[in-house]
Amino acid sequence: MFSWRNFSLGKQRNTLRFTSHASRLTLYTLFLTTLLLSSCGFYLRGQSRYAFDSLYISGQQGTPFYNELQRTLRFSNTTRVVDKPEQAEAILTIGNVTVDKQILSLSGGGRVREFLLIQNISFRVHDNQGREWLPASDISIRRDFSYNDSQALAKEAEERLLWQDMQGDAIQQLLRRLRAAKKP
Repeated sequence: MFSWRNFSLGKQRNTLRFTSHASRLTLYTLFLTTLLLSSCGFYLRGQSRYAFDSLYISGQQGTPFYNELQRTLRFSNTTRVVDKPEQAEAILTIGNVTVDKQILSLSGGGRVREFLLIQNISFRVHDNQGREWLPASDISIRRDFSYNDSQALAKEAEERLLWQDMQGDAIQQLLRRLRAAKKP
């Protein structure tokens, strides 16, 4: 005799069995992926080390770039940012941070269609005796973006975001170069 009650229970058992089978399949897939990644030499990057234990940052104090760089370095557990150059093993001198906005293209009516944003940072790393850890170098970041007068507020917000992104990119490039610094 057919009963709806038995039919629905059987259907639930099949669903539970399917769910259990799917979770086992997911677990096996995760295990195999982990095994393959570990066998090919893949590992998480973790924190990188600098060749110096303490760093003093000089120049351009109070600027957004300086403040963000100092904050980023202070939160790294691998090096200590000190307040006096005498306490530092290495000194990062930020020479010049410039930002520029240029017109990249114009429309037929003479209105701006695209801008080019440029940020340049010059720096060097040395010790208290003047020996070079990193010679004087520059970092240049460029971004272009389209502009439309009818969307002026949105484009201003986009420009602010691009400047912030460029600053973050410049700081990451500077940190990579600091990791490559060698003791003199």
